[in-house]
Amino acid sequence: MKTKFLTALAIVAAVQLCAAGTPGKDVVIVANDQMKFSVTHIEARPGQTVHVTLSNEGTMPKAVMGHNWVLLKAGVEANAYANAAMAAAADDYEPKARADQVLASIPLLGPKKEGEVTFDAPQAPGTYYFLCSFPAHCQAGMRGELVVK
Repeated sequence: MKTKFLTALAIVAAVQLCAAGTPGKDVVIVANDQMKFSVTHIEARPGQTVHVTLSNEGTMPKAVMGHNWVLLKAGVEANAYANAAMAAAADDYEPKARADQVLASIPLLGPKKEGEVTFDAPQAPGTYYFLCSFPAHCQAGMRGELVVK
């Protein structure tokens, strides 16, 4: 009797998973005082729910070594966004004039802090760039790509 119940429960769970569509993707990215992301390549299917957690494991103060995570729309160049962000200190280096170029973001984090964002991957296959927009971090290599296929 117990085995039949467990089997039925497993079938119900499997049906619910299939009905929910594409399973989500969890990505954990670690940043530190060396201005590098631990993950620079993410793959997702069109429309797939993606949950990104950014952990700043550095020890330097936020004012000199803060980290954020900004996912840009298709066709937006990471260095161009980063250059504009340098003048947006009051907005934690996310320029309001370029908000329409951003798909998702995690705000600027100080040392030993964590932030997260959940979004649906774009429907259009392609490469979407992400970066840390704190001054000089993108240019130092703190960037990556979300590939939707």
